Amino acid sequence: MSGNSFLPRKIHSLLGVIPLGLFFIEHALTNYSAFEGGQEGFKDSVEFLHSLPLIFFLELFLIWLPILFHGVYGLYLAFTSNLNVGRFNYGRNWAFALQRISGVFTFIFVIWHVWQTRVQVALGNTTNEEIGQHMHDIVTQPGFFILYFVAVIAATFHFANGLWAFLVSWGITIGPRAQKVSSRICMGIFVIVAVLFILSLFAFRGDEFASASAAIGSLSSAVLG
Repeated sequence: MSGNSFLPRKIHSLLGVIPLGLFFIEHALTNYSAFEGGQEGFKDSVEFLHSLPLIFFLELFLIWLPILFHGVYGLYLAFTSNLNVGRFNYGRNWAFALQRISGVFTFIFVIWHVWQTRVQVALGNTTNEEIGQHMHDIVTQPGFFILYFVAVIAATFHFANGLWAFLVSWGITIGPRAQKVSSRICMGIFVIVAVLFILSLFAFRGDEFASASAAIGSLSSAVLG
């Protein structure tokens, strides 16, 4: 595959915004409901998503397959690109390098996050209704909390900087002034979405999710005992 292949690069760029960027924002808002509405608010948000018609096909064609293509082709780009940060110490060169690095890190994290959540639901180790308490059990472990904290920063940067690059490569922002304005807008998006995710992480660590997790643990022990 040529590193300058036009069509795969365009598809990769497009998928990063539509549908994956939209899903990323939806995921941030769903998680933020844990901070805003507590355990019940988050549970209602999850139940709403899983009540959508044809949810399996929506996730397959709008999330999983786009993630697979975007992630695998992104890995190819990351390991075949010349980062140039040593030769040209310009801001956009560093942004380009960080885009590749954050993309690799985010794709690996997504695989791990899916294993910790969706796969565990499929295996019967937790349920969609208990996913908030399951997240509490994960992020109250210091190592996992640090991993998730770094991952949401990396993923949010990758999305926001990728959005800027999308606007340039698709001819939406033409000229230095338009690109400077869009850079500031994308930085604002980065800050807002990152804050939503970080607040949700602290919410999952909170007493409300801890109480629910303890109650489920006691119920499970009583049933098994």
